[in-house]
Amino acid sequence: MSDPVDGDADTGFTDKEGIPFVGAGPGDPELLTVAGRRLVEEADLVVHAGSLVNSELLDEYCDHAEQVNSVGKDLEELIPLMADAYESGETVVRLHSGDPAVYGAALEQMDALESEGVPTYLVPGVTSAFAASATLRTQLTLNEVANHVVFTRPQGRTLSAEEDHISDFVGFGDTTVCIYLGTHAVEETMDRLLDEGHDPETPVAVVYHASWPDEDVIEGTIETIGQKVSEAGYRASALVMIGEAVTGSDYERSFLYGDWARGGDAPNDGDDSETQERDTQ
Repeated sequence: MSDPVDGDADTGFTDKEGIPFVGAGPGDPELLTVAGRRLVEEADLVVHAGSLVNSELLDEYCDHAEQVNSVGKDLEELIPLMADAYESGETVVRLHSGDPAVYGAALEQMDALESEGVPTYLVPGVTSAFAASATLRTQLTLNEVANHVVFTRPQGRTLSAEEDHISDFVGFGDTTVCIYLGTHAVEETMDRLLDEGHDPETPVAVVYHASWPDEDVIEGTIETIGQKVSEAGYRASALVMIGEAVTGSDYERSFLYGDWARGGDAPNDGDDSETQERDTQ
């Protein structure tokens, strides 16, 4: 595994040496970052995450490059493919959906490439929770409504019942719970929450294909959302959000802009270091 970037190292995303693992974003090609676009436009080989990456993005930015769908290929096939191309002088980009840091399998590929002497690095992308919150016209954190955000997934083949903490997270109350990889299990997850005594009126939204042309939003509660998703027939590719922030209502005005934003006097020309610090966050 490569060492973290030190303080004197070049931190530009488009001029590093090695194979970049790029987040393609949630779907809309315009949500690919500037750095990501530059990298794929210069690539000779783009190894992408199949249908999880919008074909419009591949057509628009990667049509000049050789494209390889990684779905169904294991490490023993992917690593030599990328390493051989890189070592022969080709520019290689590994394109993941969303952001590689969230429920991706980037690091194991990067470590395998590094063990073969091929340098790698990460380029962030927009994760589907951010696209979903934009679609819902809300925030994942809202003053006096949601102070915390959780990215999680439900129990299943790769997560045991003991490792499923969705009920705990919902129980915090002031938390927006974003469930990835759980479209197929919405009804079962909500039934467990009801069985464990959670308020059946807790708001839930399911955003299918956030930012894609066929995006769809299903809104309900812990009690009603399971049946709605089942009737819609979605089994994959949706982001589930649980919590009061889903509605974008009942929040308190923040102190970010001081008394002026809360109906008081306009700010003076003096230095308000606390406000300035908050403005940069």
